[in-house]
Amino acid sequence: MEIPAPLSQLLQALEAGDLPAARAAAAAMQRVGAQSTQLAAEVLHELRQPLLGVKAYAQLLAEDGGPSGPLRLLLAQVERMEQIVSDFIRLASERPAPQQRLSLAAPIWAAAKLFSVNPDSARISLEVEAPEDITIQGNARLIEQLTLNLLNNARDAMAGRGRVKVVLAREGTSPVLYVADWGPGIPEELRERIFEPYVTANKRGTGLGLAVCRRIAQEHHAQIGLAAPGVLRDVPPPATVFRVLFPASDAPSVRRPRLLVVDDETIIRMVFRDLMGKECEVIEAASGEEALDLLRQAPVDLIVTDKNLPGLSGLELAQQARRLYSNSRVILMTGYPSLVTTQQALELGVVDYLLKPFDDIREVRTLLRTSLSQPLVPPPLGTGSEVRRVDVLEDNATTARLISEALALVGLEARILPSSELMAMEKPVGVVVSWDFAPAYGRKALELGKALAQGAPFVVLAEHLTMETALESLRAGASACLPKLLSDTTALSRELSRAFKRDVP
Repeated sequence: MEIPAPLSQLLQALEAGDLPAARAAAAAMQRVGAQSTQLAAEVLHELRQPLLGVKAYAQLLAEDGGPSGPLRLLLAQVERMEQIVSDFIRLASERPAPQQRLSLAAPIWAAAKLFSVNPDSARISLEVEAPEDITIQGNARLIEQLTLNLLNNARDAMAGRGRVKVVLAREGTSPVLYVADWGPGIPEELRERIFEPYVTANKRGTGLGLAVCRRIAQEHHAQIGLAAPGVLRDVPPPATVFRVLFPASDAPSVRRPRLLVVDDETIIRMVFRDLMGKECEVIEAASGEEALDLLRQAPVDLIVTDKNLPGLSGLELAQQARRLYSNSRVILMTGYPSLVTTQQALELGVVDYLLKPFDDIREVRTLLRTSLSQPLVPPPLGTGSEVRRVDVLEDNATTARLISEALALVGLEARILPSSELMAMEKPVGVVVSWDFAPAYGRKALELGKALAQGAPFVVLAEHLTMETALESLRAGASACLPKLLSDTTALSRELSRAFKRDVP
């Protein structure tokens, strides 16, 4: 079949990078019948292959140390041509793309990444707020293209440095996407026509980006238009806000657990995102300070943090998190374990200690699943001044007497339990259990102490304190694991007062 003249002119203009000529040829081609339109889509699809080759070799030349300025310009022009081809194909195609249930966040973040790697976007400050629990029936590739077109449109509207913000939210039960910029705004005479093909206020643009956005929105039964600048409540308000309103979801929204991963190594954060991304919303932070900023915005179900972070350490982050939300759960990671930091982690209520490198990533996943499946329980309320009893699981009479003396120094009364046969009584203010408790040694002693505490703090005392003892105590939920310090009752009393949150009289 002979290629129609308008299409031939379009291909020549694209190969030459002549946008005005391409725009004129496309306008002429639009007047041709449906057969020519389908042919255009097929030819443009074929044009992607040589463009891919040009782009690939330009990138290889850049790696070989060639002149970076001209190559960067060449790559930018190739990317513009790729975008033009994609836009024309979308407008020319009459076949609807397949759709499935998907999280809107994924294609939005993918578009943001593509936008950011474009050299033209270096002057733009991009902000993205896209929770992962908002879903639609749609096509991820098309949503990515729609978002990228809106981002490119916002960037190209600004001559110098600028700011662009993407927000994914809900209006009632309907998902809504906002893309805002703080540029010059849209001229009043164009506001009614901006979604028509070839209508643009930007001399560099083709006028196709917003037309493609409207086409994609229509395929998703969504409404696209301009929103009032005050819809995002930013100060100062944006100049332009595009709004894409998707149809209400038929399926009820199920809240996904929120996992905050804090590590200055990108690869570690990627591992956790790939490991748990399908099961929960994975939020990432490269520092303790960044993590605290995220926590101030909203609580999370579990925090996994490296111990040795630049600036605020993982232990300090755990402490600050507990101040923000008293029921915060934290898992600490470290490649350099020590008994001291394990004891500190116990005092801060850390629920587990992960050692790097991980021996088995499946065990890590099991630990995270277990921790996330447990409901967040508020800390127990004070038991009242009339309850001062601490149950002590200790079968050595001399040791039991010294523990009683240490507790008495902080105004607490010891009930000594020398056997594993426990008598039901009113909930104690706390429990002290000896790791070396003969009737139930080691782990069984921990289980016994935890059951006896009924949610109150329990402290483990060990004759020979080791990393294994401290880690087992931490994983059992103990509030502290201490050496017995029987030669210094005052020091033991001080440590017990910290564990039971008591002031020394």
